[in-house]
Amino acid sequence: MTGDLDLEDRHALRRVAGLSTELQDVTEVEYRRLRLERVVLVGVWTTGTVLDAEISLMELKALAETAGSEVLEGLIQRRQRPDPATYIGSGKAQELRDIVEAEGADTVICDGELAPGQLRQLEEVVKVKVIDRTALILDIFAQHAKSREGKAQVELAQLSYLLPRLRGWGGNLSRQVGGRAAGGVGIGGRGPGETKIELDRRRIRERMAKLRRQLSGMSTSRDTKRSKRRSHGVPSVTIAGYTNAGKSSLLNRLTGAGVLVEDSLFATLDPTVRRARTPEGRMFTIADTVGFVRHLPHQLVEAFRSTLEEVADSDLILHVVDGSHPDPESQLAAVREVLADIDATGVPEIVVINKADAADPVTLAQLTARERHSVVVSARTGAGVAELMAIIERELPVLDHEVRMLVPYGRGDLISRAHEEGEVLSVEHTEDGTILHARVLADLNHELERVSKPVETV
Repeated sequence: MTGDLDLEDRHALRRVAGLSTELQDVTEVEYRRLRLERVVLVGVWTTGTVLDAEISLMELKALAETAGSEVLEGLIQRRQRPDPATYIGSGKAQELRDIVEAEGADTVICDGELAPGQLRQLEEVVKVKVIDRTALILDIFAQHAKSREGKAQVELAQLSYLLPRLRGWGGNLSRQVGGRAAGGVGIGGRGPGETKIELDRRRIRERMAKLRRQLSGMSTSRDTKRSKRRSHGVPSVTIAGYTNAGKSSLLNRLTGAGVLVEDSLFATLDPTVRRARTPEGRMFTIADTVGFVRHLPHQLVEAFRSTLEEVADSDLILHVVDGSHPDPESQLAAVREVLADIDATGVPEIVVINKADAADPVTLAQLTARERHSVVVSARTGAGVAELMAIIERELPVLDHEVRMLVPYGRGDLISRAHEEGEVLSVEHTEDGTILHARVLADLNHELERVSKPVETV
């Protein structure tokens, strides 16, 4: 009930301890202040416990530091809902302005997505730049995007976010070409004309349309590669999970891919696909995907949809969760929410509880009890990886066709595919060809039946 809210909580901005990242070495202060933005974090606590609110703000702190900011202070306010005008209310906005002045901050970051009016009115009160959680995540993506496709996806998401928030300053809103303001332009210059902000919006829409066309072409290329793997019957496994849960470390451990591993949020954005083999020698592909986060901006989900479809089209999802996190259940819920958005809930899922070497044994026991289809591993030490590979082999599509064929010597490619995609039981070379005894998938079985002869008829 809303009436049960603690009056003291509603009337106070609660400081969250441990958020300041002021330097201990004073010799570096001058350089860091030139390089980093100095920020104050503020969040609105509407549901859940105070621990939930503090964990959310701690995550915002990690995001801000990943973006290159120096966090000076973190505040939360207990409210029934965010204030429609200033997010935290006019009185608390005044208090926030005093804190910003006292700390010497130049930016306020809000733990939520603010409406354009909320951003503008809060900026007018605190007198410094105000950004929300969505803008912060988009900024991190812009810093970390490396590939041509990744940069285009991030730019499209940023423009989608910017378009409804575009605003002019002073006379920019009323500047027009046409009518009396044209100043003697003459024929073609009469009429009300187009304001500066309308011109900017039109250019943004044109740029977004161009980016969508480019991304459509890139997704076609990815679809072609994916269909080629499918035609060869190569099973696909996708690693998904919360950002900084250790997905890239796990990919490196399983395949030796050499993907960037860094203790920061969204360190890798571009999907990486590598080959791997089960303990029995069966080949499969394994793909790393972009990390998820609570309240992942819908602009990013839409822009990265073609990339995320790699998850929906896979045969198995390795859902990696950080076992050492204070609230791993919320990470699982946030990732599954995004998986539902991209229609990937029907794909079999293995919950991989990572960072076992740093996790609390009680937390691990609770997670494994709740998530029946799970395995505990440490990508850093390699513990549990052998068990994970055995589970992957068991969960891959069944090799439901056992064949014993005489394959012509001219079709050695089929023998090679049987080694890569299936389970070869025996190979015998004769003067007429190679006798292959193997378990294979339907596609390869069809191809073998087309060009080979059953051994019994020879």
